[in-house]
Amino acid sequence: MPLAKPQTMMTEKIRTLLAEMNALEDELATTLREQQSKMFFLIDGKRIEFERTVREEHRKLKTNLFHWLVTYRPQNLLTGPIIYGMAIPLLLVDLCISFYQATCFPIYGIVKVRRANYFIFDRQHLAYLNIIEKFHCTYCAYGTGLIAYCSEIISRTEQYFCPIKHARKMLGNHQRYAGFLEFGDAPDYETKLEEYRLALGRTD
Repeated sequence: MPLAKPQTMMTEKIRTLLAEMNALEDELATTLREQQSKMFFLIDGKRIEFERTVREEHRKLKTNLFHWLVTYRPQNLLTGPIIYGMAIPLLLVDLCISFYQATCFPIYGIVKVRRANYFIFDRQHLAYLNIIEKFHCTYCAYGTGLIAYCSEIISRTEQYFCPIKHARKMLGNHQRYAGFLEFGDAPDYETKLEEYRLALGRTD
């Protein structure tokens, strides 16, 4: 019983820090929107429109495809087959994780992760990139988006089955990890676990 008060204080501190983090994220999003307006482009649905003068400047900056191939770093060309060969395992992971979510999340009562929030393909609107550079950017956007998409699906799964922090410090924690139970916080574990599970049904 004497441990209850320190644990409660720690929980409140974590909630306060998480609230501050959310506020900072909102401030960052606002700042990024303001920066976008200074870059003279507008987002119209899935389209991104630059001002005419900006578009013209971008076209002037685009590297000629032949010149780009001649001056391109040879080590990048040599490793190209390896990099793009990774598309096969990436697609396989995408297929498997999407199948898992589609079949298991409804059974668990977990809200599905919205794919469109993680796969953003907008760099093709940049006129200063040639066709190969745009292809590179699309591939990178898919890879990083897939990792983030998988991370969110797995983090919701972890919250459902085992929302407990590790005893040792771990790098690269997902966003849900900060709100997990402390290592060794045994009292009322099953009750708390059920609360974590119910919360997943309200996840946005």
